[in-house]
Amino acid sequence: MAFDFATPIERRTPDGGWSSKKWHRYASEVLPLWVADMDFRSPPNVNEALARHVDHGVYGYANVSAGLESALCEWSETHYGWAIEPGWQQWLPGVVPALHVASLALTNPGDGVLTVTPIYPPFLSVAQHTGRLAQQAALAPPDAPGGDWRLDLDALEAAITPETRLLLWCQPHNPTGRVWREDELAGLAELAVRHNLYVVSDELHCDLLLDEGARHRPLAAAFPELLARTITLWAPSKTFNLAGLSTACAVIADPALRQRFQAATKGLLPECNVLGLTAAEAAYSAGEPWRQALLETLRSHRQRLIEQVAQWPGVSMSAPESTYLAWLDMRDAGLGATPQTTLLEQAGVALSDGADFGNPGFVRLNFGTTATQLDAALERMDALLKG
Repeated sequence: MAFDFATPIERRTPDGGWSSKKWHRYASEVLPLWVADMDFRSPPNVNEALARHVDHGVYGYANVSAGLESALCEWSETHYGWAIEPGWQQWLPGVVPALHVASLALTNPGDGVLTVTPIYPPFLSVAQHTGRLAQQAALAPPDAPGGDWRLDLDALEAAITPETRLLLWCQPHNPTGRVWREDELAGLAELAVRHNLYVVSDELHCDLLLDEGARHRPLAAAFPELLARTITLWAPSKTFNLAGLSTACAVIADPALRQRFQAATKGLLPECNVLGLTAAEAAYSAGEPWRQALLETLRSHRQRLIEQVAQWPGVSMSAPESTYLAWLDMRDAGLGATPQTTLLEQAGVALSDGADFGNPGFVRLNFGTTATQLDAALERMDALLKG
């Protein structure tokens, strides 16, 4: 089946009728490549499942169906080689709420919540929002322009204190696009066990590995010693462009850990979105052909971006191994202290500000858009960066 990833879709209407946060935050002449929201229609089978539910016309509270639980179990075993059980699944409205619930469930006021930077911005606010102690360790930057960001295990251990109880982890990594090496993850697992840490592993982008033949291995599956102390977070939102349906799953193997997490959700989180559950089941059941076509498109766009960045003086990028997000170092590009603002005001391109991720001078660029829209944005940036 052929899928259309080339035709631009109108997402910005004069009256804001499509309610697109991505396209309505900025003025109409701005090209938005910021928030992690792709400009592609979701898989046809997902749209058909949603249409059937809309035709039914009832949107009452929903139970998580046995079909959805089975679909995720099969997806995990097929794609990750991890046999999970239906009872391990705790479906909830989004990964960001899950991060906060985990902090409330697994730590006490004053306990340390540790993460590495740069990192997806909500990670940095979990401790503050839940009355915990915010702790951070920096990743090791590339040794040379275009090199890989690395997990600095010495820096991570140095950031651990007697107060540290929870590690918020992200793999594949947002924003750098890194797929962590086995030795990096083994070192992380050893630290977590030795320091008796709980781990929340956000694996939201794990189905978007861009290198041919790459295969995701969940942290809890790769290191059985972590199984009883790890909450794994998955969602169809990034892979199948379903973010607005706010549906995610916490996979928790340990019964006691699962009970603590479930108890913490009571009264804080609403029931899962009934349409989100419908979409998730359709995506995990029959969305694989669309995903494969998407990956081909993203690989092409990544290559286009690599070639363009190489022509920009003072700009470097570690080619992302996963996701549709690229992390650009613009500290030497001559765009001032806040490159994101300069690009917005002088090129009319909206990117995400690296300061929000813990790294001022960087920007995150979303290349999950059509080639036409990507090229238009890169041409604008090219005129500024080479002008």
